[in-house]
Amino acid sequence: MAKARKRSRAILTTVTVALIAGALTVAFWPQPMLVDMGQVTRGTMRLTIDEEGRTRVRDAYVVSTPVAGQLLRVRVQPGAEVVRGQTVVAHMRPTNPAALDVRTREQAEAAVNAARAALRVAQADLNAALANRDLSQSELERTIQLVERGVSTDVALDRARQSARVAHANVDTAEAAIAMREAEIANAQALLIGFDDQGLGAAIGGISPQDIPLFAPADGRILRLIQQSETTLPAGAPIMEIGDVAGDLEIVVELLSTDAVRVSPGDAVIVTDWGGANDLAGEVTRVDPFGVTQFSALGVEEQRVNTIIDFTSPATEYTGLGHGFRVETRIVVWEGRDTVIVPSSALFRHRERWATFVVEDGAASLRMVQIGPDNGIEAQVLDGLSEGARVVLYPSSGLADGMRVAERVIN
Repeated sequence: MAKARKRSRAILTTVTVALIAGALTVAFWPQPMLVDMGQVTRGTMRLTIDEEGRTRVRDAYVVSTPVAGQLLRVRVQPGAEVVRGQTVVAHMRPTNPAALDVRTREQAEAAVNAARAALRVAQADLNAALANRDLSQSELERTIQLVERGVSTDVALDRARQSARVAHANVDTAEAAIAMREAEIANAQALLIGFDDQGLGAAIGGISPQDIPLFAPADGRILRLIQQSETTLPAGAPIMEIGDVAGDLEIVVELLSTDAVRVSPGDAVIVTDWGGANDLAGEVTRVDPFGVTQFSALGVEEQRVNTIIDFTSPATEYTGLGHGFRVETRIVVWEGRDTVIVPSSALFRHRERWATFVVEDGAASLRMVQIGPDNGIEAQVLDGLSEGARVVLYPSSGLADGMRVAERVIN
């Protein structure tokens, strides 16, 4: 009996020790490292420069005042269609005369009286010149008769002719002086015009023949009104801006100078986030050779270069866009078709070369690769990887060559 108990105790002890050893073995058995995995693919890859831009009308026309005067209230509204040389977009009138104080009015009236007196003097001079002309003409005729009879000499005839010419010139001078005096009277009377003038009051009451209509300088739409209320403006003051939004729209992008040197006219552009359902196509037409210093939102000094982009998509695809709208642009500076592509997150530097971990039979294998352009999301593979290979994304420092790995499953 005692022997049976000892045998049972030994069996139980052996079983217990085996179970504990098995549990410890399972607990400390090396487990595969959980990693994120990606796949090497083949397709088209682009290297782009992404930057925010704004739309603008290529040839915008600013309607300005041709002369200093009073601008009547502008009745047209932004978005209204206009036709060059036909649509009247605004009306102007000559500037109203200033109010006259007592001193200014008295001085103006004195100037009118002085001008009238000078006119009478000029008329008297004309009468004297006419009398001298008639007398000189009569003497010339008598001298001609005396010379024909042989009584007078040729010298006397020459003097008579000279006197006649001088008399005619004096008449012309007197007539010109009268015209000058009449102009002086008109000028002096114009200084007396004020707000109390009846003719001016009638003109202010409505549209008068003195109104200056301003016509649209180009076909298109009114983009914005710079001045709408009735006011007095100097010559050259802007009133509104007109442009063809439908057929003359372009994009201007302010690129960093380090990015602008990589862009050339003719580069393809993808326009995104403009508000429509589909992306638009464009093309770089000009990169300005002049950089402008600007400051970022963080106060960092930057050199920006204007880059002009034309739409290559039909105008019917972006009918909602207007002047000054914000868009996102992706300028394609390099494109590779039918090329092997690997996620950029799988690459790291190893002994001054690019490397990645390739998953083969559940183990991570270190692989040296040669890559081409890298856009930060994916990179072109020139050598070292083939299509369909599985690679480890974001490899940690603890991952080594030959370690077993398993794909992390995200629920």
